[in-house]
Amino acid sequence: MGEPAKKPATYEDVLKAPSNMVAEILAGELHLQPRPRARHTRSASRLGALLAPADFGDDGIGGWIVLDEPELHLREDVLVPDLAGWRRETMPEMPDTAYFTTPPDWVCEILSSSTALRDRAQKLPIYARERVSHVWLVDPEIQTLEVFRLDGETYRLVVTKHTDALCRLEPFQEIELNLGWLWTR
Repeated sequence: MGEPAKKPATYEDVLKAPSNMVAEILAGELHLQPRPRARHTRSASRLGALLAPADFGDDGIGGWIVLDEPELHLREDVLVPDLAGWRRETMPEMPDTAYFTTPPDWVCEILSSSTALRDRAQKLPIYARERVSHVWLVDPEIQTLEVFRLDGETYRLVVTKHTDALCRLEPFQEIELNLGWLWTR
C-alpha cells in the first residue's frame, strides 16, 4: 500500500516557519532553508547598492523599484528571491503589504551549494511562467554572474561575466557594474 497523498503547503505553513529560516512554496511543497551565509548576503547587499541608481533615479536613470528579499506570491507559489525589481510601469507605487502579487520584471538569485539546484530547476520555470523578463544568477563561490532573458516560454542565456569585469548588463544597461565589488570580503 502506497503512502497517503501529501497535502499541498499553504501560506499558513510559511507563517509558522521558524524566524531563522526562509520559507518558500514551490509546486505545493514547503521548502525551508537557513538564512543565507555572510558571503551570500554580502554579494546580494553589494549588488543592491550597485543598482541603487535604477531605484533612486540618480543621473536620470531611475524607473525601477528594487527590493531585497521580497516575498512573491505568484499563483500557488511563494518565492523569496535575493533581489527583485519592478519597472515603474509594472508597479507605479509600492504597495504597503507583506508580500507582492505582481510579478517583478527582474529577479536575482544568489546561488549557494544548498540552493543552486532549486533556483535553477524549480524557480526559473516559475519565473518564466510569470513572464519575468530577466533573471540574474550570481555565484559568489566561482565569482560569476549569468544574465538570462525570457525568450518565449523559457530563458536564454545572454552572457556570463566573471571575476572583476566592468560591465553593463540588461535590463540595467545604464549602470556600469564592477563585479569585483561583489566578491570582496
